[in-house]
Amino acid sequence: MRSIGVVTVGRSDYGIYRSLLQALSADPELELRLYVTGMHLAPEFGATVKMIEADGYPIAERIETLLSSDSPEGLGKAMGLGLLGFSQVFARSRPDVLVVLGDRFDMYPAALAALPFGIPVAHIHGGEVSFGAIDDSLRHSITKLSHLHFVSTEVYARRVVQLGEEPWRVTLSGAPALDDLEKQPRLSAQEIEKRFGVSLEKPPLLVTFHPVTLEYQHTEEQVAELLAALEESALPVIFTAPNADTAGRIVRAAVEAYVAKHDDARLVENFGQKAYFSVLPLVAAMVGNSSSGIIEAASFHLPVVNIGNRQEGRVRGANVIDAGHTRADILAAIRRVIAPEFRQSLHSTANPYRPVKGTAASVIVERLKTVALDDRLKRKKFHDLDVH
Repeated sequence: MRSIGVVTVGRSDYGIYRSLLQALSADPELELRLYVTGMHLAPEFGATVKMIEADGYPIAERIETLLSSDSPEGLGKAMGLGLLGFSQVFARSRPDVLVVLGDRFDMYPAALAALPFGIPVAHIHGGEVSFGAIDDSLRHSITKLSHLHFVSTEVYARRVVQLGEEPWRVTLSGAPALDDLEKQPRLSAQEIEKRFGVSLEKPPLLVTFHPVTLEYQHTEEQVAELLAALEESALPVIFTAPNADTAGRIVRAAVEAYVAKHDDARLVENFGQKAYFSVLPLVAAMVGNSSSGIIEAASFHLPVVNIGNRQEGRVRGANVIDAGHTRADILAAIRRVIAPEFRQSLHSTANPYRPVKGTAASVIVERLKTVALDDRLKRKKFHDLDVH
């Protein structure tokens, strides 16, 4: 039986992984080993390991990494703890293949620790760019540490090859987060209101704002401008919590202060995938700088105001309007996307992150099952492109 290790660091990647975890667990030829780390284990971020336990997936290892700090030093130390922790895990037992996703600082140590152990790494969502975040460098670095690449669009497939990866290692899978959109049962508006204490009587804005990690010194100013624009819009707001990034506590404190002063604003720590997919069709628009606005929202024909540079460079659908960090820019973009004619224009738009038939999970699992775990896989060669 081939063992597939999967690293999850928080609610954001766990929701993306869900269909893949189901497929891996159901396959009699594969053994799922789930490595849980990062925000999952931190009470400050809701101890979302409880979601994994509730879903019934056995946890192979829990790797504590996060410090009670959102400073650059704190994040750097957390990466060091991650490297130590995963090195100890792999010294005890190595998976045949290690699956990592995306670009977060707490995902990176797992891929790096696998290197001296000779564990092949499979990377999901490589080739993407986000110029405003340190994630950009981490993502491309994970690409160079990885042996198999599952990308969400043709553009990203070409970029992975441009980074020197051999084309046979690259598989166009689409985005796994979109696999469950059609079959995922939805909660009613009344169930959402009761469970999370929000009101959907008037469609609210769904707001997720993370620090722009290459501009973290400006976080306080940027979140203040966003909140000023939201207040001037006079629309109800549902906030979702920021990630564990540099200056993340500044965002959270500002959001909590806003919610305390506005009866029509709520902060939801964690919807979970089922409730999150249920609420997306019920909101007026998404506002902020989350990758969810770029990837998932298009499948709901949901208008999105994408603020600043955090997601700059990503492929996006016609539902996304970009705005600067000033309150005037944000407010103008909000007013544009909530106009009825804008939303009506999105009814026939396709999601660029669904480029293949079937599910991303089925594509990924088939490749993980059939790839030969031999020297050709493990000994990477640089793929030269003609340079003019």
